[in-house]
Amino acid sequence: MFPYGFYGQFVMNIYGFDKTSLLNYPEHVAATVFTGGCNLRCPYCHNSELVFNPPADMRIPEEEVLAHLKKRSNVLTGLCITGGEPTLQPDLRDFIVKVRQLGYKIKLDTNGLKPDTLKVLLDEGLLDYVAMDIKAGRDNYGRAAGVDIDIDKISESVHILLKSDIEFELRTTVVKGIHTEEDFTDIKSWLSEILGESGTGSRITRYFLQSYVYRDTVLDPDGNYESFSKEELERFAHILSPIADEVALRGIE
Repeated sequence: MFPYGFYGQFVMNIYGFDKTSLLNYPEHVAATVFTGGCNLRCPYCHNSELVFNPPADMRIPEEEVLAHLKKRSNVLTGLCITGGEPTLQPDLRDFIVKVRQLGYKIKLDTNGLKPDTLKVLLDEGLLDYVAMDIKAGRDNYGRAAGVDIDIDKISESVHILLKSDIEFELRTTVVKGIHTEEDFTDIKSWLSEILGESGTGSRITRYFLQSYVYRDTVLDPDGNYESFSKEELERFAHILSPIADEVALRGIE
């Protein structure tokens, strides 16, 4: 369970609030909150100001977010919770409960390193859509994530999503200088193994390859990172096509 006892003991660390978006939650007009803090250090991360704990004066009060959602409930239908890494927030469950009481559907963006938290939220029926990152192939994961990780945690989170009845997507931000074709060959093999272990009928519905775009807010602005061409991304998508019903590109003109 979550590492807190009394209701309201912790407060959500919200450091960004997009009041309306047509992009962040498929098929929904949604607001988006950005939490502070992350357990990864992806060098190409666009939200580097959220990776480390931002200053307290940047915090947006939870009450302000909830008041806006209540006011706009005739227009908005969903809330996307992203970061940073939202599953690090000890008050995440309580916050979601409050938002759902206003009639909203919830989309969670996660890196998959907290499978226990993900399972609790799914078991309690608190999520409607999950977007989970697959950073790279197994041998290259640490480089893409910027830290050494327990790859079994990622596998466990994929298992949890496959066994749920929730809509979800897997996604990889593809970066020249980090990824090679071998990453996608290994991702295909890795996820095929997970699908086999999860039982007959398990499917990945959507897998998105997101094109890297340089911004001056990336965590490592001096890194030698570039975008792959559309043709290269399409080749990577073709490699992954046997493991998902849909493999599509994002961020391509």
